[in-house]
Amino acid sequence: MIHRRYLVWILAALGLAVLAALGAGAVVRAGTTRSFTAQAIADARLRQALLANEVARFRLLPLALADDSDLVALVSQRPGAGAVMNAKLERLSGTLGSPIIYVIRADGLTLAASNWRDPRSFLGKDYGFRPYFRAAARSGAGEQFALGTVSHRPGLFFARRAYGNSVVVMKMEFDSLEAQWRAARGITFVTDRNGVILVTSRPGWRYAATRPMAPEVDRKARAMVGVGAFLPSPYVRQGGARVTIPGQKGEYLVVTTAPDAAGWRVNLALPLRGSVDAAVRTAQSIAALLALAACALVAFLAQRGRRRRERTARLEAAVAERTADLRREIEERAAAEDHAAQLREGLRQANRLATLGQVTASVAHETAQPVAAIRNYAATSRQLLDMGAADMVRDNLRAIDRLAERIGAVTAELRGFARKGSRAGGPVPLAEVVEGACLLLKERLSRVGFAPPEIAPGLHVFGGHVRLEQVLVNILQNAIEALEGRADGRITMTVETEPDAVRVIVADNGPGIAPEVADRLFTPFATSRAAGLGLGLVISKDIVEDFGGSLNLAPSEGGACFVVTLRRSA
Repeated sequence: MIHRRYLVWILAALGLAVLAALGAGAVVRAGTTRSFTAQAIADARLRQALLANEVARFRLLPLALADDSDLVALVSQRPGAGAVMNAKLERLSGTLGSPIIYVIRADGLTLAASNWRDPRSFLGKDYGFRPYFRAAARSGAGEQFALGTVSHRPGLFFARRAYGNSVVVMKMEFDSLEAQWRAARGITFVTDRNGVILVTSRPGWRYAATRPMAPEVDRKARAMVGVGAFLPSPYVRQGGARVTIPGQKGEYLVVTTAPDAAGWRVNLALPLRGSVDAAVRTAQSIAALLALAACALVAFLAQRGRRRRERTARLEAAVAERTADLRREIEERAAAEDHAAQLREGLRQANRLATLGQVTASVAHETAQPVAAIRNYAATSRQLLDMGAADMVRDNLRAIDRLAERIGAVTAELRGFARKGSRAGGPVPLAEVVEGACLLLKERLSRVGFAPPEIAPGLHVFGGHVRLEQVLVNILQNAIEALEGRADGRITMTVETEPDAVRVIVADNGPGIAPEVADRLFTPFATSRAAGLGLGLVISKDIVEDFGGSLNLAPSEGGACFVVTLRRSA
């Protein structure tokens, strides 16, 4: 009888422990999966931002070479121009890390190439059949992800129409980015608008179709990429975002970002086994232990002193084990917070470099007129020299010097904005910060009604020049985009000073910010624009608060109004 009673107690305790483990596992699985999914989406969006920054950096070079003097000489068939251009493209290729840069004549024949020394050089090759060349010749710019016809290596080709209807082409390969993704957690891959994997941390996944395509769509996609057939999907959908990968244990969670302008999406596959499943097992273990402890407590009330001491000892051991687990969790959380701080700083720099791509048109417009004027002055000076008018030549040279100083000011501001800002703060002239931001956006600001405020040269605020300039560029750029399509668009910037603080107020007469967006405006990925990531204002607020200030959305009768409050510095 006594043994049967003990057996009943043991079976009841085990049954209660199993029920508690199942219930706790279900609750923890749901909560952990939501948290895990949110973190995975944030990681995928960060990798999308870094990918966009890399693409923007390579997209600039063809634009910069469009009216290069050596290119003009090459297209004009001046003696020796080909050798000069080949050497320049070879240097640029080594500096920028691009495997190939080349110039194609209007009829499709390659005139110069960075691989001119290679036995398989592109010189003299006809690339008139390439879609990126036809797109650039037709509309001024073209892009295509494809296998190289000579190297047989995949890459993204950027093409830009240049002087004399020639086309400048740069190829971007993703080996370095894919290596970084391989070193990070999970499997990262980029799909195009047809669901074909183009860039991936798993080389064996490249050119795999993640979803079925119609025969005609499949044919056109293969012709564009340059492959005979697409591979089957490397994973199998199990429902929702959960997939299984042949040869891998357990399920994976796949999250996907919104498509960019080219239709590319960044996908991130993370194993559930090492994160969600581990948390579920831990919760089940703790729930089972608690259930057993409850049974032990009931038994404690019914058993004699010896059993009481044994059960108490087991509970103390469980508490000690859980205390050790909590201590480890605290240490891991502290390490995670340090890592998050590093990621935030990297995201600020990525936002600043991505912004450079958007302000390139403004800078190009600002420098185009002085460059054209310099060419005219130079041409006039040659004629004046032949006529012997030395004084007029000197006047032209002085004008060229002033125009060169103007170009230097613009490019110096652009280089300064691209540098990573120091986290340390100090006295910064507010007028220089405002002037730098307006210079970067000068061309875009000229399309709306805007006049920079009058700021006393001696007015200083506490902060860093580059990081405060990034804040103003983000706010002004948002206002410009809000005014697109409005003939009466207007932006006002005012500065209010107090003994201890300075407020910079930027307001526009656009459509304003919807209440549902305004409530979460300063949270990550909150945006009302389809192409926006929703990170600019979050980063700006973080920068201002680092320097003891604040960034707020102020009430406004029409449009949006942002107030940047900074500490005043002597």
